[in-house]
Amino acid sequence: MKKRTKKSGIGLISLIAIVINSSIGAGIFGLISGIASSASPGAALIAWMICGIGILGLVLSINNLVLKKPKLNGIFVYAQEGFGPFAGFISGWGYWLSSWLSNIAFATMLMSATGFFFPVFGNGQNLPSVVAASILSWVLTVLVNRGIESASFINTFIAICKLIPIFIFITFSFILFKFNVFDSDFWSTFNSNISSGFHFGDVANQIRGCLMVIMWVFVGIEGASVMAKHAKSKRDVGLATVLGLSCLLAIYVLVSILPYGILSQAKLSQLRSPSMQYLFQRMVGKWGGTLIGLGVVISITGSWLSWTMIPAQTMSDMANEGLLPKIFGRTNKRNASTFALFSTECLFQLFLLTLLVTDKAYIPGIYCYVRARKEQGKYGFSNNEKKIATLIVFFGFVAIGLLALGFIKT
Repeated sequence: MKKRTKKSGIGLISLIAIVINSSIGAGIFGLISGIASSASPGAALIAWMICGIGILGLVLSINNLVLKKPKLNGIFVYAQEGFGPFAGFISGWGYWLSSWLSNIAFATMLMSATGFFFPVFGNGQNLPSVVAASILSWVLTVLVNRGIESASFINTFIAICKLIPIFIFITFSFILFKFNVFDSDFWSTFNSNISSGFHFGDVANQIRGCLMVIMWVFVGIEGASVMAKHAKSKRDVGLATVLGLSCLLAIYVLVSILPYGILSQAKLSQLRSPSMQYLFQRMVGKWGGTLIGLGVVISITGSWLSWTMIPAQTMSDMANEGLLPKIFGRTNKRNASTFALFSTECLFQLFLLTLLVTDKAYIPGIYCYVRARKEQGKYGFSNNEKKIATLIVFFGFVAIGLLALGFIKT
């Protein structure tokens, strides 16, 4: 009788951790002042409901695609399946670019947060910060290269660690919550000239301003789908995305709404960033600020780890689909995409030092696509692909010219 072998790969809990880790970065720690500066508690609750319904629709669509097309791996493949290889390439290349370029923000925010404990790092943009961020980035890259499964286990551990200070903050917010403070100006903002009470036009403006803040905190919700290739079960991918969204919504709503029962909206909007840190310090004392400061550092590190895995996996999947040269799909004995991982890391290091690589990001991408097509014995573009490629190159040079002339400021 044959023994049943245990299938290796990323399990449901680890997939949920990837969704949470890739979504919860530094943004949640500044969410309080960001929302309070735009909306009253009543308008904020409506904004969360609208955004939650919209993101739920996206998540259910991803879940539906995963279940109906279980053999497809990655986000870009759906564009490829529906509109052809060049559409898949544009989708994947753009996603890959945005994925690793976001790590620059993580580097700056992490060093800035560390500056709370070690002033040498200042605002996160000086030489010590660049050196420290560069070293940490290489450490994360080497860690992922040792195997996606082992990196996902560490990712799960970090996700738990980052949630502990957030849950402590939520717990104390419940304890110190005062309903009379929360209800004092439920619909009108502190900077509104309209008398207290529900006024549709004013509330609608508040909701619009609030949505501009909260829609960005769900970036990364697709993390489990990107790592679908390494999942033990494709069903776990869709379930992890839905459960991850449920956890995120609950955490975001509690973190952003409960403070309205601690301080007035006007005072919340004036808190320094990260507002959760300074609010908790005001609530319980200095240890609260220190705890949230550690949470910021852990949270950003966890997100950075997730966004080290995701772009490399995207590049590897694109190579396996014939959208990039085959070399980008090479894996080591631990099934990690070594070439894609280290080539992405080298670009990150270059951008960290020069800030020049994004100006021409799509042009070398199109070259890679052409190389991949030649490897498959397919030469040139179709007529539609030629038009799209020409537009991309043209507008790329227009953007460079506008930057050089000062019409666009970075």
